[in-house]
Amino acid sequence: MKIYNSLSRTKEEVTAGEDNTIKMYSCGPTVYSYPHIGNMRAYLFMDALRRAIKYNGHKVLGVMNITDVGHLTSDADEGEDKMLVASRREHKSPWEIAKEYTDIFMNETKRLNIDMPEVICPATTVIPEIIVFVKTLLEKSFAYETSKGIYFDIASFPAYGQLGGVGLNDKLAGARIDIDDEKRHPADFALWIKAPKEHIMQWDSPWGKGYPGWHIECSAIGVKYLGEHIDIHTGGVEHRSVHHENEIAQDEAYCGHKVVENWVHLEHLLVDGGKMSKSLGNIYKLDDLEAKGYMPEDYRYFFFTTHYSKQQNFTWEGMESAKNALKSMKAIAKEHKESLEKTKIKINRVKEDFLEAINDDLNLPKALGIVWTMLRMPRDRQIYDALMEFNKIFGFDFGGDVIPTEVQEMAKERWQAKQARDWAKADDLRAAILAAGFVVKDTKEGYEIIRD
Repeated sequence: MKIYNSLSRTKEEVTAGEDNTIKMYSCGPTVYSYPHIGNMRAYLFMDALRRAIKYNGHKVLGVMNITDVGHLTSDADEGEDKMLVASRREHKSPWEIAKEYTDIFMNETKRLNIDMPEVICPATTVIPEIIVFVKTLLEKSFAYETSKGIYFDIASFPAYGQLGGVGLNDKLAGARIDIDDEKRHPADFALWIKAPKEHIMQWDSPWGKGYPGWHIECSAIGVKYLGEHIDIHTGGVEHRSVHHENEIAQDEAYCGHKVVENWVHLEHLLVDGGKMSKSLGNIYKLDDLEAKGYMPEDYRYFFFTTHYSKQQNFTWEGMESAKNALKSMKAIAKEHKESLEKTKIKINRVKEDFLEAINDDLNLPKALGIVWTMLRMPRDRQIYDALMEFNKIFGFDFGGDVIPTEVQEMAKERWQAKQARDWAKADDLRAAILAAGFVVKDTKEGYEIIRD
């Protein structure tokens, strides 16, 4: 399986480590507002990548953070904490805000049938680990203290800028004038922020009461749960030049070596060719889609129609096409499922093509095209079986259970025995099917298999 690595700017093979496990970190949500469909595209991508890894026979150990403190209104350590802004807006405590929107986010992932990481970690649960991380960076002279907090000294890390494409020298030379004259450089970023007394969310630390910066939480959580080697790190393209650049600096300064092998970035979702904006009234949630007659699964199908590395343009016409395509797919799948034919189609070649598309930088649009080419073949039960295998990637709800091939074969043989009036053989096969956990029922059209 190869995927585009934003760090090396090439497609690289992803290899599993010990116990055939691939370790994957995904940037999670800042839980201060209702997630919109652009936010959820990132988690559909995470879901598809997790499914593809499993489809290749590997295990996944996934970790995702929940940012419930420390994300300022500017990604570059300016403005207020987003949790406090939401607290004032809704007249609730930051803790209540975090609980409410975390619950909403988790419910949205269920509605979209997203395969979630094994570990989901709120930043506020790892404050001790974050403090240790910051202390270590200070001890190693990668950080320094001011009256406002602890900052990472980017000049102490010569590789800074490797991910975003702007080298350290260019970053140092091209920086704007910073309003904080205590910082050694305007681009130095906060690891720990000293909080004023009125700040609601704060913890004791060696530097007084305060709270963590946004970037440090991902490094601390990643090292805690995945160790000092991470195979894949995912996130939105907007995080590449600041948030993820800072993560690399923190990780490697702390561990003394490269930590993340593959940085994989998802492009933005546009709406009608432009950005989502409150002023334009085009920030849509799943509820907005449902109000217009589109189920979350229709949006899931819509996601598969554009490669993750390309900007995807959301339109209502596009949603209508996705809805109709998924409806047609399910109808045709049912026809293949009910077919008693088993022709000499080269189904193995189709499976090889599908796997090749998935393993070529998660080319989901191509994989979807391969599925449609297969579905247009003459009705054949093998095609339905293959579709159910491919659906391990797509995660659509076709209803019912996937019937094992051996059970399908016994049911077909029983049907043929009945046609030949070989009642003893038919009864024996019915018993064998029942022993396998399924029941075969005769219908006007033939038979159906259901789980016992």
